[in-house]
Amino acid sequence: MWYFLNVIFNILNKKIYNYFPYPYFVSVIHLFVGVIYCLISWAVGLPKRAPIDSNLLKLLIPVAVCHALGHVTSNVSFAAVAVSFTHTIKALEPFFNAAASQFILGQSIPLTLWLSLAPVVIGVSMASLTELSFNWTGFISAMISNISFTYRSIYSKKAMTDMDSTNVYAYISIIALFVCIPPAIIFEGPQLMKHGFTDAIAKVGMTKFISDLFWVGMFYHLYNQLATNTLERVAPLTHAVGNVLKRVFVIGFSILAFGNKISTQTGIGTAIAIAGVAMYSFIKARMEEEKRQMKAA
Repeated sequence: MWYFLNVIFNILNKKIYNYFPYPYFVSVIHLFVGVIYCLISWAVGLPKRAPIDSNLLKLLIPVAVCHALGHVTSNVSFAAVAVSFTHTIKALEPFFNAAASQFILGQSIPLTLWLSLAPVVIGVSMASLTELSFNWTGFISAMISNISFTYRSIYSKKAMTDMDSTNVYAYISIIALFVCIPPAIIFEGPQLMKHGFTDAIAKVGMTKFISDLFWVGMFYHLYNQLATNTLERVAPLTHAVGNVLKRVFVIGFSILAFGNKISTQTGIGTAIAIAGVAMYSFIKARMEEEKRQMKAA
């Protein structure tokens, strides 16, 4: 279900950008629909809302800000280039995670882990050089998204609580929504009021426009919620395999859905990058498993 919802979200999201190129506003809609879903879920007690205090709020705000920035920049990239290319660039996320762990958290990263990231960097470089949809807005936005999600991971470790993942993600979504609204108003508000909404309605009709925005928000929230719930319940190695396969699924289905033409070099580069992510994930998962076994012993 995690993969299925992710693929549907990416395809529908890109289709919306083809007739409504306003990623800041669409990012707000993603979060807004998710927040409404969370509030209704809390109202009926599925799940029961976990209480929050000022101390927990202070821990969650940095996570939510990074989540908001990463989400918006991902959408700017999705709107600017092919979905498959954005996901290829986002394959670099483990590289940023390793760099942050070593140079910010002061954790020692083994040479084998760094070496496993070399194919990721080489593969992404190869894909970028010959990607037919390449532009700097899409590339830089995807890179900023990588950095944002890296910091989200760092702050998430500090914000680990006894609260269940469903409630944590709900609170993060609410805070992120408030973070995303001002940039959407500043950067896209005038164009939206002038011609953005009217152009979209003229192209697809009011019913389809509202329906598309509602469903893309639902698919965004549900795939993230399922990913959070799933990864909470599986071993690190399963987590690693799941993340790699998810990216393969999204890239493959987006190419089929949109008929994107990719050069041979882009295809080879993407394959090398994904293989590198798989190697990195397996090595890191094995290291985490060994640490856990040592602690248990």
